[in-house]
Amino acid sequence: MSAYNWTPDRACASAAHQSSVRFRGCAIAQLGYYGHMRLDSEDFRTPGQFISALMEQRGWTGVTLAVVLGLDKSSIARLVSDKRPVDAELALTLEELFEVPAERFLDVQQRYDLALARVARRPDPLRAMRAHLYGKLPISDMIKRGWINAQDVRDPAVSSELMRFFGVNRIEDIEVIPHSAKKTEVNTQATPAQLAWLYRVRQIAKNMMVAKYSTYSATQAIGKLKSLLAAPEEARKVPRILAEHGIRFLIVESLPSAKIDGVCFWLNDASPVVALTMRFDRIDNFWFVLRHELEHVDKRHGLTKIMLDTELEGENAGTGAQIDEEERIANAAAAEFCVPKKMMDAFVARKAPIFSEKDILAFSRMINVHPGLIAGQLRHRTNRYDRFVNHLSKIRSIVTPNAITDGWGDVAPLGH
Repeated sequence: MSAYNWTPDRACASAAHQSSVRFRGCAIAQLGYYGHMRLDSEDFRTPGQFISALMEQRGWTGVTLAVVLGLDKSSIARLVSDKRPVDAELALTLEELFEVPAERFLDVQQRYDLALARVARRPDPLRAMRAHLYGKLPISDMIKRGWINAQDVRDPAVSSELMRFFGVNRIEDIEVIPHSAKKTEVNTQATPAQLAWLYRVRQIAKNMMVAKYSTYSATQAIGKLKSLLAAPEEARKVPRILAEHGIRFLIVESLPSAKIDGVCFWLNDASPVVALTMRFDRIDNFWFVLRHELEHVDKRHGLTKIMLDTELEGENAGTGAQIDEEERIANAAAAEFCVPKKMMDAFVARKAPIFSEKDILAFSRMINVHPGLIAGQLRHRTNRYDRFVNHLSKIRSIVTPNAITDGWGDVAPLGH
C-alpha cells in the first residue's frame, strides 16, 4: 500500500488511537490533503531549503512554483537561494499552497536571520560590563552630586570618569563588576550604591587635615561630647572636637536606596574616619549613630574591614543575639551615652505605661540631656515610632555648617 492510499480520515482515526500517525509500524508525519508526508521545519536551516524540499516532494520545478505564485523565475530563484526573505504575507501564501502553517516558514526565517546575525556580529566584551555599571550604579545621581564630571549618563566621558572615581585604570577593575580583582572589605554585603558612597567618603577623608590620633583620643573626645547633649545648638562643636582628637569627621548625604546611617574605617593605623549621612534629621538619631561609630573607633573596629552601618534603627540598634558582636558593643555604648541604662530602666519602671510630657522633661533636666534623646530611647523600647515626635529636634542645619559636608547642594572640595 502506498502513502497515497492513506487518506486524511484514516490518518486522523489512527492518530486518535495511537497519539501519532504510524504506517506498518514505522512512524511518519501526519499527511496533508494530497497525501504528502509533512516535513518538519526544524530539520531545515534556511527557508529556501524548506521551500525547495516542499517543491521536490511534489515534483515541482521553479517554473511551476513561479506560475502558481504568479511570480517570475528570478523571484523564485532568489527565494529558494535565501536572497529574498519570507515575510508574513508570503508565509500566508505558502501556507495555502503547501498546507504548512505560516508560522513554520516565519520560524525558519527567524532562525536563519539570527544565525546570520551571529556570524556577522562583532562581540563587544565591554557590553556586559557597561550593563553592570549602568544597571547597578546610580550614575545619574553621581553626576548630579558632582562626583563624576559628565553631562548625563549618555556622555562618552562617563566610563573614564568612573575609572577615575574608583581609582582604576581599566573599567573591568571597577569592583561592582563581577570577578573584579579589586574588592573593598566591608563588614556586610555592600550594594553598588553603598560602595560608591564609601569611595566618596574615602576621597574626601584623604584630603582632611586633623590633629594626631593617639590611643586615648577617642575616649577623650567622647568625654567632651557628653557635655553637649542638653541643647541641639551644642552639636555645632562636634566637628572641631573630633578634629582636635585626630578623628576625621564628615557628613556625606546618602545616595537613594543606600539606607546608610554611618561608617567607621581607617586610612591607616593612626587615621580613623567617621562619616554620617544624617538621613534622619533628628537629634536622637544623630547622637546615637555618632556615638555608635565612635565606639568602633575606640575599640579599633574597622582596621581590617570597613564598619558600614545601614538601617541603624529598630532591632538593628539593639543588642539581640542576631546582631554581630562588634555592632552589639557599639549599640550598647551609644544607648548608654544618650541615656544611661540604669536611669532609663528606673524611669520606665516608675512611669510605664504612661510617659507624660511633664515626666519626660523632668527626667531630661535631671540627667542633663535633651528630651529628644529620652524620646528616642522610649520609641525604641516600646517600638512605637509614632510617639514623642515633638521632642525630636532637627539638627542637620546646626551640624553641617561646621563640618566637611558633601550633599544637599554642597560638593566637598577634593583638592585635585
